[in-house]
Amino acid sequence: MDLDIMKPRMLILATALALGGITALRGAEVGLIKIDGAIGPATAGYIARAIGVSSARQYACLVIQLDTPGGLLDSTKDIVEKLYASPVPTVIYVAPSGASATSAGCFITMAANIAAMAPNTSIGAAHPVSIGPGGNEKLDEVMKQKLENFASSSIEAIAQKRGRNAEWAKSSVRDSASVTAESALELKVIDLIAPSLTDLLAKLEGREVDGKALHTAGATVIEIPMVAREKLFQLLWRPEVMLILMLAAMYGIIGELSNPGAILPGVVGGIALILALYMSAILPVNMAGVALIGLAVLLFIIDLFAPTHGVLTFGGIIAFFLGALMLFDRNDPAFRLSLGYIIPATLLTAGFFVFVVGAGVRAQFLPVRVGKEVMFGKKASALQPIDAMGGKVFVEGEYWNAVSDTPIPTGQIVEVVDLRGLTLKVKPVPSTATT
Repeated sequence: MDLDIMKPRMLILATALALGGITALRGAEVGLIKIDGAIGPATAGYIARAIGVSSARQYACLVIQLDTPGGLLDSTKDIVEKLYASPVPTVIYVAPSGASATSAGCFITMAANIAAMAPNTSIGAAHPVSIGPGGNEKLDEVMKQKLENFASSSIEAIAQKRGRNAEWAKSSVRDSASVTAESALELKVIDLIAPSLTDLLAKLEGREVDGKALHTAGATVIEIPMVAREKLFQLLWRPEVMLILMLAAMYGIIGELSNPGAILPGVVGGIALILALYMSAILPVNMAGVALIGLAVLLFIIDLFAPTHGVLTFGGIIAFFLGALMLFDRNDPAFRLSLGYIIPATLLTAGFFVFVVGAGVRAQFLPVRVGKEVMFGKKASALQPIDAMGGKVFVEGEYWNAVSDTPIPTGQIVEVVDLRGLTLKVKPVPSTATT
């Protein structure tokens, strides 16, 4: 009886030992995500999800490979809070060589449990840039100082919490200080330099985070990719995309107005306009740039009606180019439009107004070629007497019934004055008016 009771217990114990052996053979696992580009809401959501996945799968740590020119202050604040609350150790790794953790990236790097950089990378220049319509130019000096003080105290608190160089952290905000990976290690801004991910995991071996040693040497690296939603949002939060949306809104709405009834251009333009307005509340839009683009559109349209021989169109091209160049705050490298987008957009817009809109406007002023209006004013000879009861005329290659308030004899020249169904109303033409 006792033997029968022991058998199930021994089976359970053997199963547990086997599972433990399989886990041991599998070894440690490390999560990895890659952030390349501006920091925005999509980035914050991606990092939060990656932390949750790493915690649920009990990864040894989460490595965030970072290369960013900066980004949104609100998103940066959200990421810092997620890094503080992370149940799994977080490692920011500024890589590959040539990468940078600029502006918002500096805050994020210093907020991680462990900060690492690849050789020939840089960190710093964390001076805040106002986000939203108008950019920095909308702030007076007092507000600028308040924003700078807030950013300075925030990064100082981050550095103190993680045991890093708080004085240098403040200088990165106040003086836009920036240093290389080698200098950052000497200044105790970061914890280590690693030329590769494998080397990074080897150097993390044995390091303590919250009293627990990391076991990452030889660990299996499992990348946590962005989901489709995150990729879409990450793509949208780019100045190039907003420029394209603005162009689509402009082309669609004006195309619909110049060609009434097309419907599709108006729908596309309306959707693009709403998205562009939504993004303008987040991105550092310069209102002077928007005004110049609006002026360019106005000049293009006026030139279609005024005989200026292209002078206004040339002025519109210049205004559009300058507007696109000024559209975003140039102080923030994360939101600078390159000439590779500005020049084609300028030429495309000029061509759109000159050829597409111009053709549509000119078509609306062409004489009517179809419909009953075509018949008005036509002259013909009465084939038989015409009175209020009826008669016949031959117009535009066809026989028509005709009526007239004044009796008209056969052979009299008549002029069409109206069309009622399939019957023409005519009036006699005085003989002096005939040729």
